[in-house]
Amino acid sequence: MCGLCGEIRFDSNSRVNSEHVLAMRDALVHRGPDAAGIFMSTDERVGLGFRRLSIIDVSSNANQPIPNEDATVQLMLNGEIYNFQDLRKRLISQGHQFRSNSDAEVVVHLYEEKGIECVDEIDGMFALAIWDQRERRLMLARDRAGKKPLFYIHKNAHIAFASEIKGLLAHPALSIEMDRQAIPYFFLHGYVPCPNSFYRDVYQVRPGECVVVDERGVAQRTFWDLGDYKMETSRQAKQQSFDVATGEVRRLVTQAVERRLMSDVPLGAFLSGGLDSTIVVGLMNKLMGQRVKTFSIGFKGDPSFDETAFARLVATRFNTDHTEFIVSPSAIDLMDTLIWHHDGPFGDSSAIPTYIVSKLTREHVTVVLTGDGGDELFAGYRRFRAAVLAEQMPGFMLSTARLLLQPVNWVGTDNRWLAYARRFVDAASLPLYDRITRWSGLFYDELEDMLQPDLLASLQPINRLLYLDQELPKMSKLTPLGKVLHANYKTYLLDDLLVKTDRCTMSNSLEARAPFLDRELVEYVAMLPDALKLHRGRYKVVLREAFQDLLPTAVQQRGKMGFGVPLDAWFRNDLQKFVNEMLLPSDARYREYVRPTFVHDLVRRHQSGQINAGLRLWSLVTFERWLQMLPSWNKTGAVTAGVA
Repeated sequence: MCGLCGEIRFDSNSRVNSEHVLAMRDALVHRGPDAAGIFMSTDERVGLGFRRLSIIDVSSNANQPIPNEDATVQLMLNGEIYNFQDLRKRLISQGHQFRSNSDAEVVVHLYEEKGIECVDEIDGMFALAIWDQRERRLMLARDRAGKKPLFYIHKNAHIAFASEIKGLLAHPALSIEMDRQAIPYFFLHGYVPCPNSFYRDVYQVRPGECVVVDERGVAQRTFWDLGDYKMETSRQAKQQSFDVATGEVRRLVTQAVERRLMSDVPLGAFLSGGLDSTIVVGLMNKLMGQRVKTFSIGFKGDPSFDETAFARLVATRFNTDHTEFIVSPSAIDLMDTLIWHHDGPFGDSSAIPTYIVSKLTREHVTVVLTGDGGDELFAGYRRFRAAVLAEQMPGFMLSTARLLLQPVNWVGTDNRWLAYARRFVDAASLPLYDRITRWSGLFYDELEDMLQPDLLASLQPINRLLYLDQELPKMSKLTPLGKVLHANYKTYLLDDLLVKTDRCTMSNSLEARAPFLDRELVEYVAMLPDALKLHRGRYKVVLREAFQDLLPTAVQQRGKMGFGVPLDAWFRNDLQKFVNEMLLPSDARYREYVRPTFVHDLVRRHQSGQINAGLRLWSLVTFERWLQMLPSWNKTGAVTAGVA
């Protein structure tokens, strides 16, 4: 796992300053504390910077940028290539010479053979940059799920890129400003959807995409798309029996875990005690031949958010070397650190425990396996079932349910099931895509009311389904469950869960691997019929059946808890003063963009117990704090701001 950056000037009259490349590179030191590298072309029009976290071949031979035999191609890769041994054998048979045993070096030689199509054969999690001196061409690419980040800014004959936006902010000659167009979408989703960012002209490379840049401009090439794969192959999958599918899921998940055990440094696993992490740990126990190191986290004073009892049960079952941590409200002190590592406000408060467990886990291991992707692949969320149910319910039943639940304040009740029911019926009459956006959104209904009129007048009309525009044609022929799963995989998984995991682990120089996002597994499960994922209220049907021998009864029977933070209680009690000091002052910076009357009313109603607005207040607090920090995020200030 590593951090990469670079700058290319295709204009023959301008040069790359090596000090600027070093500034970008060293803003990413947390992603790679073990070694640093730089490449400057002889004509000073190309500069590449790299920070290394050593995982495979920890010797200096594997340091990057890594060249081909005659140094006409330079590669930087952040991630792991799981099929590199097979590719390496083939390339050696074709005459290529290797200087290391690293997986990264395979890619540079594969590029010599295949050009930009080399990524078609790479299986792993990665973000990479390849400079081809002969072709005067830069290639940027990102893995199929989007596990590893890559950002770029391109203007005229100049491009700069980095693993994180802070690398671009550290460049003294780049002028990067907040994009006001992104504000409503942050408050809708809690993040700015890919390929955009919170910064003007700064874009993300999309998952499964190559961005090729030369003196003629920028071209994008998609080398993998889950939607195309599903439509081509779902017919044959539907013909498979339940037993065949169960066996294949067992084989593919086991293979995915085994492939992610390759490491020349200590390795462990996050263990929540849920279905997915239990399966991963159970398989690691079978495959490793030694005790698995496991790590879990809970919350002080709120058992409804604490999964440590289930994690302990699983740890005992598999005799793991188990460590657990407890989070208290004082963890709010991490806010500045989290904002800095996410390069801006981030609406998912579970980044707090993810950061803490990552920091403490790094004291024991360098690589950790996670259960990320299991819910997205096998339909593990309540909203997936709700989406299907809403499509099936007659209108009169919805009307009756809405009438009966009208007295229930779904954002205020302490009865979670009543809250879920009220939220369900409120959105059930909306079209499917609007419904799922409302269920997963923060300020779906209030956007126009909360934003300042001057800001609204300066923005393009708010399109709540903008984040799905590119995916809508691919989803048109899918079932309701298929549509929801596809949308979730391409948006919430990508822009929330994977961002959170990458930034929180890499901020602590910890590599996270997700077996459930294995390419073969994803392609196979995506084309299975709905009934093997969700059937009569039972979630993850085929996965449960495939691994029932590994799952303790309590894990099989437990409900979905989710990985959240008890913000509702914290913001009414221990952190009430903190919220008031952030959001109620007359000089608060958010007031330029968000109506203070709206915010003050939200704070009042939450603290009085009328509503539960913990997540929405978190998004406002992080937005306000980011605005306070932003002026110092320029030049070398971006390198040190907020680090903890």
